[in-house]
Amino acid sequence: MSRIGKKPVAIPSGVTVEIKNDRELTVKGPKGELTQSFRPEVAIKQDGDTLKVEQLYDTRVANAMHGLTRALVQNMVTGVTQGYEKKLEIFGTGYLAALAGDVLQVRVGFANEIHKKIPAGLTVKCPDAQHVSISGCDKQLVGEFAAEVRAIKKAEPYLGKGIKYEGEVIRRKESKAAGKK
Repeated sequence: MSRIGKKPVAIPSGVTVEIKNDRELTVKGPKGELTQSFRPEVAIKQDGDTLKVEQLYDTRVANAMHGLTRALVQNMVTGVTQGYEKKLEIFGTGYLAALAGDVLQVRVGFANEIHKKIPAGLTVKCPDAQHVSISGCDKQLVGEFAAEVRAIKKAEPYLGKGIKYEGEVIRRKESKAAGKK
């Protein structure tokens, strides 16, 4: 059995949980509502104010799904109570981001502006032209959209120009001319 899968998930006050067929879980809280169905190797049971994930078979796949399912359930509960947020920084002369309705406009040195449609369920803010804040209750959706925006132009190692996560360290390299004397 998985060590992580054995741990119960606490349900905080203000969160309602609905389980269908031991596999489909709906979690509602102050930040939103999330629904997910899980694999047939595991079952989800509610015991008072905790959720328990039970492994139905004794196989390697079932063991892996046990821990994964418990982690996903915990992420759902955390998402509807606290939410998730990723922050991006943009470095470079003339590089900037702006919001136009439900579209994120990014200018990062290409001939054209890049337009990224913001998925439903996410909140994107641009406090200034060099910072983008992506938040929502679905951890996977927040991380995926942040990765898509970052992939437009990753920060390069010579000048550090591009898009990076807040707090991410970009290893800098010397240019070829720096080594010659």
